[in-house]
Amino acid sequence: MPTSLPRSSPVEQHVDPAGVLAFLDAIDARPDIELHSLMLVRHGHVVAEGWWRPYSADRPHLLYSLSKSFTSTAAAFAAAEGLLDLDDPVVSHFPEFEADITDPGSRSMRIRHIAAMASGHWQETWSRALSLDPHEPVRGFLLIPPDRPPGTVFAYNQPCTFTLASIVQRNAEMPLTDYLRPRLFDPLGIRQVGWQTFSPGRERGYTGLHARTEDVAKLGQLYLQRGRWDGVQLLSERWVAEATATQIDNSSQANPDWRQGYGFQFWMSRHGFRGDGAYGQFCVILPEHDAVVVTTTATIDLQAVLDAMWAHLLPALGQSAPDTRLQERLASRLGALELAAYQADTEPADWAPWLSEPFTVAAADADPQTQLPLTAVSVQRTDAGLQVTLHEVDNALSFDVGTRGWTVSTPADTFGKGIPVAAAGGWSDGRTLRLEVIFLETPHRLDIVCALDDRCASAVWRLIPLGGAHLRDLRSPI
Repeated sequence: MPTSLPRSSPVEQHVDPAGVLAFLDAIDARPDIELHSLMLVRHGHVVAEGWWRPYSADRPHLLYSLSKSFTSTAAAFAAAEGLLDLDDPVVSHFPEFEADITDPGSRSMRIRHIAAMASGHWQETWSRALSLDPHEPVRGFLLIPPDRPPGTVFAYNQPCTFTLASIVQRNAEMPLTDYLRPRLFDPLGIRQVGWQTFSPGRERGYTGLHARTEDVAKLGQLYLQRGRWDGVQLLSERWVAEATATQIDNSSQANPDWRQGYGFQFWMSRHGFRGDGAYGQFCVILPEHDAVVVTTTATIDLQAVLDAMWAHLLPALGQSAPDTRLQERLASRLGALELAAYQADTEPADWAPWLSEPFTVAAADADPQTQLPLTAVSVQRTDAGLQVTLHEVDNALSFDVGTRGWTVSTPADTFGKGIPVAAAGGWSDGRTLRLEVIFLETPHRLDIVCALDDRCASAVWRLIPLGGAHLRDLRSPI
């Protein structure tokens, strides 16, 4: 069974390379948008793909809320196997909570409501659910009375997906990844994935899945083919139709591609539909163009990424006479993608002061831009050059730093867990060492400055990780 999608040239699949080049130009013009990967699939063939080094095709990437579309897929299989019905009351799957859940709105909430972010709450309830029951957020969620009848209002609400994922896992008696392995991952040739857990054995569902760019493209292609793969109907065509159609109105949302309607853990877009995650993890499915677009990204302006797709990629699909002269130029550009690395002096005038003792990191609460619980940064000189260690109270991670570009490594932390990183840096002056550290299985980059004058270090995220920024969280859990 093939493990990769077939490859083809853009022109063979009636895609104009000029449109892809224009999309890349548009992204390059936005320094606040850092693309990590791009994959364009047309007529079932990958026609354009690229990874901005030091990111690479073989590494999984944290998908954030794009994970929700995989949870929806797990629910589809569970419904087909009789483990749940969309019209089941949610509380019926948690009989141990029956006596506690007395509000009529909570008791009337059905699985189709939580699948569609239509629990009846006006806003996100994750923090409230945890405060009511830190050990069982499903119970905490059900203890929060809906503001309106379930099914009548939209609110993007993490406990909805967490509860849906919990129902699947409790009834299947296994984690989502184990449940999906023979049903989805193996048939699609998706290799090892990792999913962060809330508690041992229960995966989060609403976030935390780490998968490769092509794995995401395969999920998009499965939905584009209405649940069919290699001649086998894996997903119910009815489920695909419902999941990717508007189940609840969300027209009050601010951005145009977030107010087109919401399905079962899929957003409707101005063009097609999509799964998406924080900071620009996108799987855009375009049925009218028989195409899928996947990006992994680091940006807060998600709408700008979609705008660039609509402005440049969309017109390139279906060109009757694409520009064949640009194919070679596009291939060359996609093969040369790279994130700029900080470069400065490779050696201090005197190593001794830098090696004498660690640099103290200010408390995390002193700087709202950093939540990484570092206590210190220490500098070492090795045969390979500069090495740095990040210290937490109970953990540490040491890695080599490139002084003329990225150095990629997978060092083990104190607990023996490998954490893939790329690091670059150097001395901007005789008293200041600047470092950039990319955690390669996430969208996140850390800027570190070590100052000799006060022997202090600052550590600031370009984009703050959601849901935890300990070193142990900055890797795929596999």
